Amino acid sequence: MTTIAFIGLGNMGNPMAANLVKAGHTVQGFDLVAENLDAAKANGVAVMDSAAAAVKGAGTVITMLPAGKHVLGVYEDIAPKAEKGALFIDSSTIDVESARKAHAIAADHGLLSIDAPVSGGTGGAAAGTLTFMAGGTRDAFDTAQAILEPMAGRIVHCGDAGAGQAAKMCNNMILGISMIGVCEAFVLAEKLGLSHQALFDVASTSSGQCWSLTTYCPVPGPVPASPANKDYTPGFAAGLMLKDLKLAQEAAAQAGAATPLGAEAAQLYALFNAMGHEGSDFSGIINFLRGDGN
Repeated sequence: MTTIAFIGLGNMGNPMAANLVKAGHTVQGFDLVAENLDAAKANGVAVMDSAAAAVKGAGTVITMLPAGKHVLGVYEDIAPKAEKGALFIDSSTIDVESARKAHAIAADHGLLSIDAPVSGGTGGAAAGTLTFMAGGTRDAFDTAQAILEPMAGRIVHCGDAGAGQAAKMCNNMILGISMIGVCEAFVLAEKLGLSHQALFDVASTSSGQCWSLTTYCPVPGPVPASPANKDYTPGFAAGLMLKDLKLAQEAAAQAGAATPLGAEAAQLYALFNAMGHEGSDFSGIINFLRGDGN
């Protein structure tokens, strides 16, 4: 087992760090929020008073932070202080350009690095079943796999630096579009007098089948574990979906890719968030599509 620094112990980072502790690793954690540090300490994380203190003696450093500027700021701070040859894993969801800059900072200090954003939400983080989408050299990826395994259901090497972030934003653009499509279908079914269960029973075993329907159904009933049965308490908040859709649109503009449905999804989630629902689950957009302004 090894010593791991974990920087960013929020809704995702805390359960991820807890699973590393359960696997027998020593985890030294830091977060700017005192409540997050208290929660991490209760899960066996050795809480530190700074990011620099967390990386001392750590062979691996994991970051889970809100945006590219935060990742770059932390990397610039801790890379010079890290153990020689340490592995840096950034599991934040950020833009590809920032991810590549983070790789460059690590390389300048003789460190291995991968960008490894995740899919699976807070439920997957707690269960240790996240999908990691990794970008970086094969050597860095091979080194990272043993560290990622206690947190993962699947680990995919997507390519060179930034490829993990590219895969994440493409995946979440699909998710945002498909959720809106499923929600629209249920709204139409309601207007036509078709029950939720009837539509689910047909579409879940027909050509309309998708994850947004069968695993994360946006109406109460057919899938008991979905947030729709918990008043849309988030597994994945609408504010985070909007962040990812914006990242996809920025990347599309830079690459010259046509993504009209992605653009429309971003606009709809922007409106949903503007109405005060950024903290609701992203599947709650069905209420917006019904015309419910609450």
